[in-house]
Amino acid sequence: MSLTLLPAVALALAAAPMPEGDALTSTIETLDAKLFWNAFEGCDPDAVAPLIDADYRMVHDLVGIAADNREDFIAGMRRNCEGRAPGSANAGYKNRRLLTPGSRTITPLGDWGALEEAHHQFYERHDGEWQLTGGGRYLHIWRWTGDTFVLNETLSLDHGPAPAYPPQE
Repeated sequence: MSLTLLPAVALALAAAPMPEGDALTSTIETLDAKLFWNAFEGCDPDAVAPLIDADYRMVHDLVGIAADNREDFIAGMRRNCEGRAPGSANAGYKNRRLLTPGSRTITPLGDWGALEEAHHQFYERHDGEWQLTGGGRYLHIWRWTGDTFVLNETLSLDHGPAPAYPPQE
């Protein structure tokens, strides 16, 4: 074997195949939970950063391009979290996001990644109680790196009143 082929062979051996079936679903569900916990209740931009692709983009139905790359997204999260600190404009503010049970679908995108689509509700803490403030739908495009997924793009849509749960027939 030629020495020029060794780096390519080593790279091919190091990259794991993308998970499939239940393993794919479980992996994306775990990443989604980590992303949203740390973005909302945990307010921990440093925990979110490794989950986000460098070329990440977020398109939001209410604001258009909400983030054009990972640095943009994390910087915005950092500003929001700092705004919750004691003495800041939104000191003590708390919010959470909950996935609407049964709404999530995960579709493989070849061996490149996966599409996650779901609905969720948003809550804010007021007077010691969690109050439902709205809902929306999202589509996440997760890119497989060879050993994990990173969030490559988000479409955040249909923001408004939360859909009834359980769904009305």
